[in-house]
Amino acid sequence: MPKSCTYYLSMQSPYAYFGHARLIAAAAQHDAKIELRPADFGKIFSVSGGVPLAKRTPQRQAYRLVELKRWSEFLGVPLNLQPKFFPVSADPSSKLVIATQLAHGTDAALKLTGHVMHALWAEDKNISDPEVLAALATSCGHDGASLVKAADTASVQSELDRYTDEAIAANVFGAPWYVVDGEAYWGQDRLEFVERALAK
Repeated sequence: MPKSCTYYLSMQSPYAYFGHARLIAAAAQHDAKIELRPADFGKIFSVSGGVPLAKRTPQRQAYRLVELKRWSEFLGVPLNLQPKFFPVSADPSSKLVIATQLAHGTDAALKLTGHVMHALWAEDKNISDPEVLAALATSCGHDGASLVKAADTASVQSELDRYTDEAIAANVFGAPWYVVDGEAYWGQDRLEFVERALAK
């Protein structure tokens, strides 16, 4: 029976961006299924002790930039350390990905997720702007305007809420967060362990 990896993420997480393509590649290599779960990490932080970036101490904020630059260079993944539109609400892009998943399946939603995160971190685009999101969905071969409209529905909001509640119940406190065989892994720097778990 194929393994599965539950993948909780914030669409504006730079570390989810760093790990996204590598997770997809690992899952493909081991014939594993990815269960994509965009979630509201504002709510998750509020119950798990997380501190929003703007409220972190100056030394933590400074070291964050050092780490982002280090990982960007190490992985060869382009990253603007201080994008114009960050922080930004992740809800519109999360709901677009969920709407895509419902309409076109997980593979399509994973592809769009990668495009959205690249747009934020490498292209200085506002991923809370409906026109930007529609264009990104269209670039993935979909009817972007229709998907943006579908994303703004109660059923999609209900899915986002469900994923968020599921994450809180699973003791998620950071993004990206991976779960394989009931074991949790926090951060793209744990992907080697995720791959080992998928290979068992």
